[in-house]
This record gives sequence, C-alpha cells and structure tokens, in this order.
Amino acid sequence: MNEKVKDILEWGYCIIIALVFALLFRYFVGTPTIVKQRSMYPTLKENQRLILNRTFRITHKDFERGEIVTFEAPTKQYSKWEADQSNPIAIYEDEPKGLISKFIYYSLEVTKKSYIKRVIALAGDHVKIENNTVYVNGVAQEEKYLQADVVTESEVFYDFIVPDGYIFAMGDNRTKSTDCRVLGCIPLEKVEGIVTLRFWPFDVFGKID
Repeated sequence: MNEKVKDILEWGYCIIIALVFALLFRYFVGTPTIVKQRSMYPTLKENQRLILNRTFRITHKDFERGEIVTFEAPTKQYSKWEADQSNPIAIYEDEPKGLISKFIYYSLEVTKKSYIKRVIALAGDHVKIENNTVYVNGVAQEEKYLQADVVTESEVFYDFIVPDGYIFAMGDNRTKSTDCRVLGCIPLEKVEGIVTLRFWPFDVFGKID
C-alpha cells in the first residue's frame, strides 16, 4: 500500500475513534449546555453556560428533590379538561424513526428540544398544589430558591401521586415556566442530565443550589 494512503487511513481511523469516544463521553459522562429561557430565573439566567452530569446513565443513581435537571421536551401540553389526576404522565409522540434519525436526535441532539427544571417530587410522592403552595406528602415546601413574590398555581395537574419511574419538576420562575404542571410527570429515561456546575459568566462560576 502506498505510504501516503496508509498515513491517510491511519489518521482517518484515529479521527473516527476520537469521535466515538467524544460521543460516548458526551452521552454517558457530561456535556456543556446553555440556558435559553427564563423559566429558572433567578437561579439561572439566559445565556449562562452549565455543565450537565450524565453519569447516572451508567450508575443508575436515584434523583433527589431539589436537583436541577434537563429533560427531553414532551410533545403535548395538557389543558385542565384533559388532565387525569390519576395518570399524570408526559406524552412523547414524535419519536424519531430510523437509525440515522435516532443517532442525530439522541446522540448529536441536533433536533432535540429540552427543558431545564428543578425536581420537586419523586416516584410515590403525593403532590398537591393549592393556596399558592406546593405540598409533597402533606408537607408545605419551603422553596427558598423562589423570589419573594412568586406563587405556585396549577389548574391542570394539582393533586396526584408521581408514578413509578417518573419525576415531577417545575421551574423556579413559576409564572413563566412550562413544566410538569401542564406537561405531566417526566419518565426517568427522558432525563438528560443533572446540572452540576455553572462555568459562565466567571463571576458566578461554581456549584448551583
């Protein structure tokens, strides 16, 4: 084989291997992301850069109340006439078909829309939203991350038990957040990452509560 061709092939193999490892790292370990909406204000602001931890896909770590996570956006928002309090689950209808489409959607995440919210309740928890307050298992939640004038209301999902294999999450900017109150609870397999670090801008660098 011509030496020049051999060198090109070797470089090609190296590039392919590097890309595979990069994709595996991105999917199973961690990746950066950008805040694009105001639903988590004031905790997170638009255009801030974050690091998502994705090792739970390997370790199967349980999620915790208070963690900020990203998840694949459901395809449906419920109205108050459609909501079934006994079955408060998110709907995903536009799943990609075909190997290439799935690779682009799930691995490259080019066409995927995601939300960033805070975990409020876990599987088996009884959630009740009334009198502008969130109750989990009968206990009013002290949500110190909310601004003083923010209240929590819901006419769609407001009194239910989080199903097994699901979480219930809301944005900190409750009046500007499209979240599980209208989407339903999110299946664990649709959770994409746990926010662990804010790295931009530098003046707010560090762990996020």
